[in-house]
Amino acid sequence: MGTVNRVKQPSIAQLRAFAAVAEHLHFRDAAAAIGMSQPALSGAVSALEEALGVQLLERTTRKVLLSPAGERVAVRAKAVLDAVGELMEEAEAVRAPFTGVLRLGVIPTVAPYLLPAVLRLVHQRYPELDLQVHEEQTSSLLDGLAAGRLDLLLLAVPLGVPGVTELPLFDEDFVLVTPRDHELADRSDIPREALRDLHLLLLDEGHCLRDQALDICREAGRTEGAAVTTTAAGLSTLVQLVAGGLGVTLLPHTAVDVETSRGGLRAGRFADPAPSRRIALAMRSGTARSEEFEELAEALRGALAELPVRVVT
Repeated sequence: MGTVNRVKQPSIAQLRAFAAVAEHLHFRDAAAAIGMSQPALSGAVSALEEALGVQLLERTTRKVLLSPAGERVAVRAKAVLDAVGELMEEAEAVRAPFTGVLRLGVIPTVAPYLLPAVLRLVHQRYPELDLQVHEEQTSSLLDGLAAGRLDLLLLAVPLGVPGVTELPLFDEDFVLVTPRDHELADRSDIPREALRDLHLLLLDEGHCLRDQALDICREAGRTEGAAVTTTAAGLSTLVQLVAGGLGVTLLPHTAVDVETSRGGLRAGRFADPAPSRRIALAMRSGTARSEEFEELAEALRGALAELPVRVVT
């Protein structure tokens, strides 16, 4: 009876090292990404090749390439590492909810205005939770959520992304921010049709607030050729341009007090039904921390009710 040639079992550390090299195709960058020394990383990948009995990489003096076998193994390695991450997350969620690290991604047009209330809630109600905040645009946040780099998002919805569950928090109106002497300054009954001919200042490409504002303008009958000047990367710059008389802009209501406090600006309200946006938490569907995140969403609805918003019940 012949002997069975048993394949050695690869370790998690070996798979993590190889997955990093497969992603970066560079030993130094891969080592830095996972906090491992370059010699240790190289040794782990070599040990994995020996354990599996296949060559995973094609090494040259200038670059690293995946072999055909390496390309197939890289997909499996990522799946294994994802599963291990979910296992650890599941255990942590069962062992002690609202403890450990929570990596929260927030869009720039929400972060400065909602974070004070969010941080105050977490500090008071969940003192053992290590909240880490990452401010990025929506597309980057969704990539981070899918890759496991982020655990939870705070952003405008709907997203319409498969595998992502939205937990609605509130709706808020948009207001028209104008210079002090503008004809629409301080009005409370601005018709949407007024947006057709105004010189509108918007955020740069990539901000969801820009897309929402353009949608509102189209609904108001604004033509594609009407003047829209895009010169601002953030809302603070945008309102400074308005204060300088270069045009008007749309702001979410939660941003008005902060951004118009410098003087020289006025905020006008639209006639009902006013244009609005919905803000929600978003999580990976089926995440082990879903109950924890749903409880957090409910707590946030109460904490954010003090803001000029309509809480989703």
